[in-house]
Amino acid sequence: MNKKFYDYAGAIHFHSNYSYDGNVSINRIVENAKSTGLDFIMLTDHFRLDAKRDGHEGWHGDVLLIVGEEISPSYNHLLAFGIREPIVTKRYEDKPQEYIDAVNNQGGFGIIAHPDHEGTKLFGVKPFPWTDWSVKGYTGMSIWDLQTDWQDKLKGYPSAILSYFFPSYCLSGAREGTLKRWDELNRNKRVTGIGEIDNHNAKRRFLGLNFYIFNFRYAFKTIRTHILTEKPFNRNPLTHPSPSRGEGEGGGEDIETVYQAIKEGRVYVAHEYWHSAKGFSFSIGDGENEVGIGGEFILKDKPASIKVNLPIHGLIRVIQDGKKIYESSPSPLPPPQVGRKKRKGASNGFGFSFEIKEKGVYRIEVYQKIFMKYRPWIYSNHINVK
Repeated sequence: MNKKFYDYAGAIHFHSNYSYDGNVSINRIVENAKSTGLDFIMLTDHFRLDAKRDGHEGWHGDVLLIVGEEISPSYNHLLAFGIREPIVTKRYEDKPQEYIDAVNNQGGFGIIAHPDHEGTKLFGVKPFPWTDWSVKGYTGMSIWDLQTDWQDKLKGYPSAILSYFFPSYCLSGAREGTLKRWDELNRNKRVTGIGEIDNHNAKRRFLGLNFYIFNFRYAFKTIRTHILTEKPFNRNPLTHPSPSRGEGEGGGEDIETVYQAIKEGRVYVAHEYWHSAKGFSFSIGDGENEVGIGGEFILKDKPASIKVNLPIHGLIRVIQDGKKIYESSPSPLPPPQVGRKKRKGASNGFGFSFEIKEKGVYRIEVYQKIFMKYRPWIYSNHINVK
C-alpha cells in the first residue's frame, strides 16, 4: 500500500467492579490483558466513568486502557467514547437518538452494541437488541459479539454444557442478518464494524455449582478488534487528570489515535483463540494507486485488483455490496510460476488477488480450518470503490 499501517489488537466492551453486574478489579483486568498480548482495551461500565475519574485510564505497561460508558436502558445499548461526563438515560429511555446526540454534543462518538442480541430463556438472560434503525449520528456498530454468539447455543442443557466447556469451538461467527444490515448501511455512509466481548465474568449457579462467564483471560483471547494506525503509539506519559489515584499513565495522544482509526473504519475483527490475525491485510489498487481498509478507491478505465495477505492459510471470501462474489480454494495452492498466466482469482495459501471492474463496497471474510471444519476468523471493514 502507499501508506504503512501499524496493527494493534484490542478488546472492546467489558465491565469491571465499577458496574453493578461486574466483579473484577481494573488491576486484575489489566493483568489479564497483558498476559493475552492485547495492545489496548476499552472499558464500558454501565452509566459511569468512575475508572477515568479515579485515574485508571492510560498506559499500564504495554496495555492502553481506554474508559468509555455503556449507555444501557432496557434495549438500544450504545457504547460511548470520548465523553467527559456519564450519560444516564432516565429521560432518554425510549429515545436513542437523544443519547446519541448527547454523546456527540460532548465531542464523543457512539457505537451500537450487540444489535441482534436475543438472550437465552433457559438461563433467564433477557434480550437487549437495537430496535431503532432510524437513528443518525453514530459512528459504528458491533458486528460480532462474543455473548450474542455464545448464548445462541444455549438451547438446551446438553448444548449449554458443551458450549461452556468448549466455547470457542461453538462460536459460529457474525450473524448473517447483522452483516446484511451493516453492508446495506455502508452503501450510503461509513458505519465502522467492531467486535465486542461484553464480558462481566458473570457468576451463574447451575446444579449447585458456581460457573463464571467468562474469566477475562479467556474472553480477551476471543473476539478482538484490530485497528490500523498511520503512526505507532508513542506511549507518552502525558499529564493525567488524577495520576495519584489510579495506575494509568498518560496516553492521551494514543487514545485519540485509536479513536481516529475507528472513526475512519481502519478496523478488522478477528476471533483469535486459535490463531492471531496479525499480518492480515486487505487493499485495492490498480498499479498506480492503492488504498487499504476504510479507504475509498476511484475506479478508472482499467480494472483494479483486490489483494489479501494472511499470516497462515485461510479460506477467503470477497463480499461486494453484501453478496459473496468469490471464494478462494479451500486448499493452499502453490505460488504462480514465472511466465505462467495467473488466473483471475488465485490463492497461494497466504495471499490472494482478485480482479474487479465494478463499483461497490467491498470487504473480506476469512475462515480458518479448526478440527476439520472451516470456522469464521476475520471480518474486514469495507473499502468503497467509486
